Amino acid sequence: MNIKQKVKQFIVGATLIIGLASFIAIPASVGATCVPSAQTNCCGGVETGVISCTQDGTGGVEGTGAWGILLLIINILTAGVGIVTVAGIVYASIMYTSAGGSPEQVKKAMQIITNIVIGVIAYALMYSLLNFLIPGGLFAN
Repeated sequence: MNIKQKVKQFIVGATLIIGLASFIAIPASVGATCVPSAQTNCCGGVETGVISCTQDGTGGVEGTGAWGILLLIINILTAGVGIVTVAGIVYASIMYTSAGGSPEQVKKAMQIITNIVIGVIAYALMYSLLNFLIPGGLFAN
């Protein structure tokens, strides 16, 4: 990969991160005090797009914006792992059924399925470890 491609990838990645951060953190109304309800998310008295937090000092870590972002990231990762798993299984099954007696293609398809199963097991173990390490589990709010 040459330097131009690396620069382009960095710019696209930075733009995506800044866009996601602004979507989460930019308040919907400036100068107004936000009151949390079923339709609005508030963090520090400001309405936010996705996360909500109390920040009153009594809730511990669970009431902070970082906690909300952590839960959002874990939910996105879980959905992403599911989507990638289904897509990988479909790709490997198509490769397996269209092998036409080619042992190399069958071996490659079986290797893809094996790697997918290993990845799902690794993600499940990571998720279980996070539930064990975080007091009350990930979604104990």
